[in-house]
Amino acid sequence: MTTVEMTVNGKATSVEVADNTLLVELLREKLGLTGTHVGCETSQCGACLVLVDGVAVKSCTTFAVRHAGARVTTIEGLASGGTLHPMQQAFHENHGLQCGFCTPGMIMTAVDMVNRLGNSLDEDTVRHELEGNICRCTGYHNIVKSIQAGADAM
Repeated sequence: MTTVEMTVNGKATSVEVADNTLLVELLREKLGLTGTHVGCETSQCGACLVLVDGVAVKSCTTFAVRHAGARVTTIEGLASGGTLHPMQQAFHENHGLQCGFCTPGMIMTAVDMVNRLGNSLDEDTVRHELEGNICRCTGYHNIVKSIQAGADAM
């Protein structure tokens, strides 16, 4: 067992885990942050995506101990004081979700996309950047529209 200390959604956290504990398991099972979803468990679907030190990481295939000392942001950490993050608000306003299972990963990918590429995102760029995220319900039209609106708002 190893004690992993990290900052999760702005709060210092210390959790004892087995060395083979995945980051998604630490978040969901040890910290109760169930917004980060487990979909494919192979890094294909993107439902488990979180930000580690501001960079998108698929938490279903990375060990928690690897991220000791890191700043981790989950979907729950984006909103502030009951106010949705601009990207979350854009998904709400533009109907960028259907069943909602992929939505946390899509939003976290979108925030990472804006952090890396800036606020002006064309449709081709958004669609290319979403290649690591799978939505089984939609044709991605409203997801792309939501990301572009959220990027503008950020």
